[in-house]
Amino acid sequence: MRFAVTKVCGSEAKARAGVLQIGGSGTGIETPALLLSTRKGLPSFVSCDLLASLPLPDSLLLHVCPTHFIEGPPLKTISNIGGLHRMLGLPDHILVAAAGDSIESLPSSEATNKFGASFDTPSGRRLVKPSDYMELVSCMKPNVWASLADEVPAWVTEKRNKISVDRTLRWLDACIALDTASGENSFGVVVGGSSIEQRRLCATEVSKRNVSGFWIGGFGLGENTEERCSLLNAVTDCLPPEKPRLVSKLGLPEEVLEGVAAGIDLFDSTYIYQLTMGGFALIFPIDMVGKETQNGPFDNDGRDSTKINLHATTYRKDTSQLVDSCSCFTCQNHTRAYLNHLLNVHEMLAQILLEIHNTHHYLRFFRSIREAIKVGEFNLFRQQFVKKRRAHIAAAVL
Repeated sequence: MRFAVTKVCGSEAKARAGVLQIGGSGTGIETPALLLSTRKGLPSFVSCDLLASLPLPDSLLLHVCPTHFIEGPPLKTISNIGGLHRMLGLPDHILVAAAGDSIESLPSSEATNKFGASFDTPSGRRLVKPSDYMELVSCMKPNVWASLADEVPAWVTEKRNKISVDRTLRWLDACIALDTASGENSFGVVVGGSSIEQRRLCATEVSKRNVSGFWIGGFGLGENTEERCSLLNAVTDCLPPEKPRLVSKLGLPEEVLEGVAAGIDLFDSTYIYQLTMGGFALIFPIDMVGKETQNGPFDNDGRDSTKINLHATTYRKDTSQLVDSCSCFTCQNHTRAYLNHLLNVHEMLAQILLEIHNTHHYLRFFRSIREAIKVGEFNLFRQQFVKKRRAHIAAAVL
């Protein structure tokens, strides 16, 4: 894996654009970038053939969760097939394996112990030891894997934060020792809860290990906005600039912009999945620097047009497409009225079409972030976006 920073901008020179190359493919992934969340290897409603309709190479990064495959084909079978790339029919995609997600494999800090991390799954609570985890990784053969970690919510004690860091570092060493490549394609996980001191300690210690990048975990677990900003900056200040940094579970547009401002390169979240399951479609404008676009972020009545709820009866006779300027399959072929109909008759095609659009739209959002960094206007991009979001919230309160 190779990573190079190509441009740095921002008031404190932290927001950065870069290029990530993984495996033998010559395709470089520009960062900041999004890892698409998956369930057992594929996005929830987008099949293998439909993945080709998403923007390339932006859609090549997939987050896979090894614990999803505990109740699946035998590990030996997956290995004999040739790993997940062969089993899923995705030879060109980049699979990034990490133990937990926000849908089916939820970290359970109360049940985690010194032997391994605990996860609440559809098949019950599972305790995963480093040896179990690395067996999964070895059979799945992902391009990159993140080490096992003890993630804790923001409200735990300082003592529990320290235990979390100690366990995570010990498990990282165990995972690297069990890896045939000695951690060459690994991301070391940085934890520490809401403790800045423990976050710094963990980041410093992980940096000393033979890892290719950093997976910043433990966010989205109860911390407030002010805490998150301080914690992110404390971590990135301790990490070497030549390696990529990924933050997990921060997926809202404002959270992504906050992460980019702190120097984050990759994002893993279930935001698109949650929108799709709720019947929402993203429609906020992509280019927000120095221009006004169609489907602007806020109407005169203060109504939030960042996303629309297509369950609403107001769209029953709306023959317009979701976003006028969008080139995705959904917008080019279907109307809001049709999507409203599909949702109200509980047809799964609604989720398929919504996930295609929401993924396409959000990947374009990340592309706009990269362009803003390249031209040195990321701060303006972020300020305009946040300003208009706050204007909507103020109008809604009044």
